Amino acid sequence: MATSKMAVGTKGGPAKEKPRQSKKEAKTLKRKRDQDDLEKLRLAIEELDSKSTEIKNFTDLPLCEATTSGLRASHFEVLTDIQARAIPLALKGRDILGAAKTGSGKTLAFLIPMLEKLYREQWTEFDGLGALIISPTRELAVQIFEVLRKIGRNHTFSAGLVIGGKSLKDEAERLGRMNILVCTPGRMLQHLDQTAGFDVTNLQLLVLDEADRIMDMGFQTAVDALIEHLPKSRQTLLFSATQTKTVSDLARLSLKDPEYVAVHEEATTATPANLQQHYIVTALPEKLDALWGFIRSNLKSKIIVFFSSGKQVRFAYEAFRRMQPGMPLLHLIGRQKQVARLEITRRFAMAKYSCLFATDVVARGVDFPAVDWVIQVDCPEDADTYIHRVGRTARYESKGRAVLFLDPSEEEGMLKRLEQKKIPIQAIRVRENKKKPIKDQLQSLCFQSPDLKYLGQKAFVTYVQSIYLQKDKEVFKLDDLDLDGYAAALGLPGTPQIKFQKGEDAKKLKNAPRYNLSSGDEDSDDGDGDTEGGDKKKKKDEVRTKYQKMAERQNQDVLSSHYRKLLGEDAGEDDGDGDFLSVKRVLEDDQLDEAAGKKVGVKTVKLGNSELVIDSHRREKLLNSKKKIAKYMEKGKKLVFDDDGNAHPVYELTNEQDFKQQGPAEKLRQQFVETEAGKVKEADVEDKELAKKRRKEKRDRQKQREREEAEAEAAASEEEEGGAGGGGGARLDTPSDGEDPLALLRSLPTNDRYEDEQDEPPKKKAKKWFQTDDSSEDERPRKKQKGGKKVIEMDHEPENLQDLEALAAGLLED
Repeated sequence: MATSKMAVGTKGGPAKEKPRQSKKEAKTLKRKRDQDDLEKLRLAIEELDSKSTEIKNFTDLPLCEATTSGLRASHFEVLTDIQARAIPLALKGRDILGAAKTGSGKTLAFLIPMLEKLYREQWTEFDGLGALIISPTRELAVQIFEVLRKIGRNHTFSAGLVIGGKSLKDEAERLGRMNILVCTPGRMLQHLDQTAGFDVTNLQLLVLDEADRIMDMGFQTAVDALIEHLPKSRQTLLFSATQTKTVSDLARLSLKDPEYVAVHEEATTATPANLQQHYIVTALPEKLDALWGFIRSNLKSKIIVFFSSGKQVRFAYEAFRRMQPGMPLLHLIGRQKQVARLEITRRFAMAKYSCLFATDVVARGVDFPAVDWVIQVDCPEDADTYIHRVGRTARYESKGRAVLFLDPSEEEGMLKRLEQKKIPIQAIRVRENKKKPIKDQLQSLCFQSPDLKYLGQKAFVTYVQSIYLQKDKEVFKLDDLDLDGYAAALGLPGTPQIKFQKGEDAKKLKNAPRYNLSSGDEDSDDGDGDTEGGDKKKKKDEVRTKYQKMAERQNQDVLSSHYRKLLGEDAGEDDGDGDFLSVKRVLEDDQLDEAAGKKVGVKTVKLGNSELVIDSHRREKLLNSKKKIAKYMEKGKKLVFDDDGNAHPVYELTNEQDFKQQGPAEKLRQQFVETEAGKVKEADVEDKELAKKRRKEKRDRQKQREREEAEAEAAASEEEEGGAGGGGGARLDTPSDGEDPLALLRSLPTNDRYEDEQDEPPKKKAKKWFQTDDSSEDERPRKKQKGGKKVIEMDHEPENLQDLEALAAGLLED
């Protein structure tokens, strides 16, 4: 039955019913409203003129409601300089080359135009990939993806993160459903080459964040190959803290009349104004001492320490961690697993006080909140790298401080490069009371831990490699460095011997990507920028054994050189240095000391009651052997413990003089006899009491057992009498043929005396194992019924065959 409702009018009469809209009509009207909104949005963008119109807030921009609400929910209100200049041009569809200081908000400058472009195109999951964002490092890609999730929470686009570290097959299954992808160059190129059905022909927008790093030599091949897969008709946005405008770069990326937006060129400096920048001149062997003293003086700070190679990062982290500076330490390099890198990034971002040792893998674009100090232990390769490193602090109007460690040979050239980039930097000196020499501690740690010594050797080799490979020879002068002092400062017993091989393209070798070494591996590198050394390319068609694969693993344990020796290979070929560096000869500690003209100092070590003279390395190694040291230790003595728990030797002898002072021997003997006699009497009394107590307990148990047996027999007799005279129904346990099952038990002989005196249990009689000769009783064994059991008493133990026959007859008699 249909029902209707009447609405009451304002004057008391019935109001007119509004005609109902069908679902189809509602959808049509909604679609029309959306089209009208889109048309208004397009007109507003066409009329937008950033030069004549002052734009300060995001509400002043012609953005859709989904983007506006996402920005409002993420607490983004005021535009930065780069955003105010780049977003209006990008909304109009122009290609952009954007350059601004670190921490100036470049991420939103390309994410907002990307979302708006896909929204105006009414992009759906059936249209395929619409926008591609390329980042040089995994950490920066993760950060961009998180910002995209925040501001795009109200959009219906699907977005994915492709950065390697996971199975290529699992990622390939989801790529076809993504509208937006944030990726690293190497991993994306893998999917374009290997993933079947991955279509990018409808791409609308390409974004390259930190473009100068992506365009570097290490990524040039990957970027060129990646661009070949993308359509020509697209919008391209390039952003970086330092930007290049070379014709070759623009031609390679197929930019169409790009707009160059450079905010920092209008400023007086290329770094943030609220960043305090300093440098100290310290010799290479003293850099770790200065770093340790700095960390110990700033325990309530958040610090990032940059090194030039991952091996140096690992050595500094392991050494400082064992020395316990008093604050949490972390380390981050490109060789780590993806899960570990993300976890370390999260922990450092959440920490209030911490120190992060890192390579340039986190020097670009990564936003760590509230970083107080940026320390550059190794000189950056150029001024642009310096700008990116110090940009990890003083982010967007916050304060920060940076310190650069320079060797005296690097001071003049590096300061000239920084001056050309309008970077103000001041010299400071370290106070004498703040210097903390740690050379002896590092030597002790390397002596105790072979794996730390191995890391120190690798840190030395990779540092020398990085200096040799630098292009700017006016700054990096290998011959002026004190390498022997640096090796000693790392705790090494001697300087590793290195042979240089010339004729290689140093820049290409240093930045060679590793993604093509194992393209199908889950943990294959994606070219994320942590080029710590030139890795030698392996032959893919070569069949390698398990031990060869084990030898190829780098920096996992100290046994890699051992396995290379087993294979008969050169120790310098498979240690990550390629053909560039090779170790001439592996020397033992004694040989290194002899080559350096050093002698082991003579010292004496006390072992128990004896002393051992240490005058050679062989004697020093003897201290690590417990078996050999045992020969010099005092032999143990056997001890006995008294009742009070005091230990005494088994035999305690006194000398003659002490014995005479105690008194006459006869008197001492008498005292000893009396004392021992008293102890014996006391022990005898205790033993008698204990035996008496045990006999009483035994008698009580026997009486209890006899009482229970008597009660059980009485209960059985009552049950038998009741069953015989009852005359009731048939018993369940009575056979059907009428035979009484208890007839056999009744036929057995019983003890009449015990039956007549059931109320009084029989008294226990003493057991007799034999009987005297004057006894008149028969020698034949006697039977007795005791407690419902048959007991056989014998006058003596069976001695012959007759006694055994008599015993058997008594047992068989009824």
